[in-house]
Amino acid sequence: MNSDPLDPDGRDPSAAAAPPPRLRPRDAATLIVLDRSRKRLKVLMGRRHAGLAFMGGKFVFPGGRIEASDRQMPVAGALSQRTDDALRAKLPRAPHHLGRSLALAAIRETYEETGLLIGTRDYGPPETAPEGAWRAFHEEGVMPDLEALHLVARAITPPKRVRRFDTRFFAVDRRAVAAERPGIVGPDAELTELAWVDLAAARKLDLPRITRVILDDLEAAAEAGFPPYRPIPFYFERRGKGLREEI
Repeated sequence: MNSDPLDPDGRDPSAAAAPPPRLRPRDAATLIVLDRSRKRLKVLMGRRHAGLAFMGGKFVFPGGRIEASDRQMPVAGALSQRTDDALRAKLPRAPHHLGRSLALAAIRETYEETGLLIGTRDYGPPETAPEGAWRAFHEEGVMPDLEALHLVARAITPPKRVRRFDTRFFAVDRRAVAAERPGIVGPDAELTELAWVDLAAARKLDLPRITRVILDDLEAAAEAGFPPYRPIPFYFERRGKGLREEI
């Protein structure tokens, strides 16, 4: 499930007759897989099935909301303290495990939508794994490695949307792909195709609005080498005005 937070095209047409209720945004995460092996940075994007009501036919990064199993999955490496602090910033009652759960949600959703398993085989398979998608990591001998992830940005869907997400955007190098399972992407799947594209080509695709914004943040962070203490952009709406802060 993809969770692009700011795209008005994600509205449910069936709700047009009545104003949608004010919804509390759900915690979600997206993972941008980078290929930096050549001069031009490339990113992995997938086209959503055209028949989906939410962003059908658009190119997106894999992602979705936290699931209960994400709180239970063992990991090989932890997020940096700076990243963990940024993930819980401006959330006065944020649980201590929020950052870890968000990072694992990004990794799990990437597997579910693309077949790519992000992590390491250096430590052998996880001793335990929750039922569902995480079983594939156990079977492939892959431990999710949170240390490989870089936080890029955060964005909250504006009010008066049928679906709202508080999405954190992570980036990870392609070298962190420890295994791949075929057959997940296809004509009847959530993502019908995958493409490695440079940033100029990515901007020419049919993208949700927030994805274009995040591409700019990604480019700046990658050019700087993802310094650990850089400010993290935070996008949200207040009183009908779109705002950008740094955390």
